[in-house]
Amino acid sequence: MAANKTYVTIDVQENYMSAQLFGELDHHSVQAIREEIDRMALQNRPTELILDFGGVTFMDSSGIGLVMGRYKLMQELGGIVRLSQLSASIRRVMQIAGMDKLAKF
Repeated sequence: MAANKTYVTIDVQENYMSAQLFGELDHHSVQAIREEIDRMALQNRPTELILDFGGVTFMDSSGIGLVMGRYKLMQELGGIVRLSQLSASIRRVMQIAGMDKLAKF
């Protein structure tokens, strides 16, 4: 895939679903990723959703919105959200936005 292409790969196991995020998370790219994660979560109903930010090269406030929306969805499904592979700058942005109160890091 092209270096600037934003995409998600999803791995579903018995009770959890991992969404590996790649590229730049901005308001242009997040909608398709959000829809794919939601579709798979509703289909598989995991108890834990892991959002893996290891491949994210840039994130604006749309990334925070992505986490907030998935938190709400997982609350409806009776599950939790975990954030993994956060760079220092993304971790700081998430903490400032209070995402550490919604999702486990």
